[in-house]
Amino acid sequence: MSVLAVLDPAVALAHAVVAAVAHLVPTALAIVLFTVAVRLALHPLARAAARGEKARARLAPKVTALRRKHKDRPERLREALAEMYRKEQVSPFAGCLPVLVQIPFFSVMYRLFTTPNDLLDHTLFGVPLGLHVTGAHGAGQWAVFGVLFAGLAAVGVVNFRRARRAAAAATTAQPAPQPGAGLLPYLSFGSVLFAALVPVAAALYLLTAGVWSAAERGWLYRDGAPVPATLPIA
Repeated sequence: MSVLAVLDPAVALAHAVVAAVAHLVPTALAIVLFTVAVRLALHPLARAAARGEKARARLAPKVTALRRKHKDRPERLREALAEMYRKEQVSPFAGCLPVLVQIPFFSVMYRLFTTPNDLLDHTLFGVPLGLHVTGAHGAGQWAVFGVLFAGLAAVGVVNFRRARRAAAAATTAQPAPQPGAGLLPYLSFGSVLFAALVPVAAALYLLTAGVWSAAERGWLYRDGAPVPATLPIA
């Protein structure tokens, strides 16, 4: 039994909602609308995560200064950091909890669109929603997959550029490079690779969620604050 089987009741509820919407619009559009509705419901968590990220970015120079000041006294450094966060009324983990809370929701979406069910019997421009790219044949099916992958790649480019800018800003604030920091921006293209392993329905979900996430982060950080290099959950 899969570990994700514990999500089956939630998956069944999500299936019922998408199926109900699919009576009014094509199933592919129902998936898009349902994904948007879920992301809209989770928007308050994204706002909380953004506030936490901005708070950590604002305090980054002070953290760097304290690390330099107490680099040979780790216990004193911990006390100084705790005191600073207390005075600033900011948690060092601000922004992390909202992201973690979102994981079960995205796990439900993933299971819904990758586990065989009647929704996957419908089509997107003639391509079955349950079809994997390895089973594609004919110009029409390859064209649909091409558009999905191109869309995911475009979102990846946007996220890649943001991650590179965030990494450059972090290097300016803290010259000592963090292990693996140079590779982090390239993870922006992970959804393109992941889409090659899932059916059309899941790829459509990834594209919708990716576009929403990119636009949402652009809006939340419109005040000029650097978008953090950490990648959002799709």
